[in-house]
Amino acid sequence: QVQLVESGGGVVQVGGSLRLSCAASGRTLSAYVMGWFRQAPGKEREFVAAITRSGARTYYADSVKGRFTISRDNFKNTVYLQMNSLKPDDTAVYYCAADLLVVRVGDKSEYDYWGQGTQVTVSS
Repeated sequence: QVQLVESGGGVVQVGGSLRLSCAASGRTLSAYVMGWFRQAPGKEREFVAAITRSGARTYYADSVKGRFTISRDNFKNTVYLQMNSLKPDDTAVYYCAADLLVVRVGDKSEYDYWGQGTQVTVSS
């Protein structure tokens, strides 16, 4: 079983950048497909990005493509989400998620392990 802890959230102005981190413990991160999801108030939790075990392939929601970058450092047991050109619509609680086997990377029901979330607020 893996435990996930997100960090790096905060308040940023429109057009700014943040880098979120997700630190894993309990098991080696390299065994897991990793994803980032977000949930805004009153909305469903939605897919943001995902990365395969080796980091060779990445996937993005259309709304963040070209602005966000997911990466991982399996030696540090950490996954990152670099967020650039932030918009007010990016305001949400951001969660990292993990699972040993994921078929549909954008489907939150595919992930068994979740962090507690970190708040990102983009002010205009």
